Amino acid sequence: MGKWTNIFAVVAFAAPGLAGAARAAEITILANQGALSAVRDLAPAFEKASGHKVVVSFDQGPAMAQKIESGAPADVVSSLLEQFDDLVKRGKVVPGSWVEYARAGNGVAVKAGAPKPDISTAAAFRQAMLDAKSIGHSSNGTGPFNTALFKRLGIYDQVRDKIKIIEGRPVAVAVAAGDVELGIQQTNVIQPVAGTDYVGPLPPELMEYGRFGVGVLAVSKQPEAARAFIAFMTSPEAAPLIRKSAMDIPAKPAPR
Repeated sequence: MGKWTNIFAVVAFAAPGLAGAARAAEITILANQGALSAVRDLAPAFEKASGHKVVVSFDQGPAMAQKIESGAPADVVSSLLEQFDDLVKRGKVVPGSWVEYARAGNGVAVKAGAPKPDISTAAAFRQAMLDAKSIGHSSNGTGPFNTALFKRLGIYDQVRDKIKIIEGRPVAVAVAAGDVELGIQQTNVIQPVAGTDYVGPLPPELMEYGRFGVGVLAVSKQPEAARAFIAFMTSPEAAPLIRKSAMDIPAKPAPR
């Protein structure tokens, strides 16, 4: 059985009444920067298998939250996992519809052509942070992990004055502009960005993951197609596409 046959089988099982192109639907997924790379790789694969059309609506900062709050037309939302309990309680996401589908840890980037520090071990990463003239990271997503990590490594007091919180743009853009020497952000967000070189992910012993879920919005006009898309996003066939996007699949299903 070929790859697309397997994917079609997943879609047909999830929503048998909508699996054929003859009854194709158009669905919109709201996605923030954290998991956008995976959503953009998954959407065309689902379209090819199902005949449905997926519109990816990307919003930064509070814009996506405002869309959800106002009940803007959409069918699926992808966001950090910890937000779903609240979204369900407030009637924004259909109970029982959400599931974890991807995770991502942090990586490091430098300006293109600059020396790449050794971050292959915890000790090497620690020294690289001490040696850096400036360090940039965000204040949301996996950004706050860095403060806890620096404290865990016993260097927070030594590096705090050279940390710059990057807002309104990806951290790697600040690195490319020369605003910071080292940038730390999710592996799927910090690369590839023009004007930067990707150093690599944090060493395994220091890695902490941001976890991402996906659920059906209560305002959806195409809930069956939305559920089919979610079933595809969490299927074994989706795993290579998630990894291709510089993210990873969940370590284990999240309890609901």
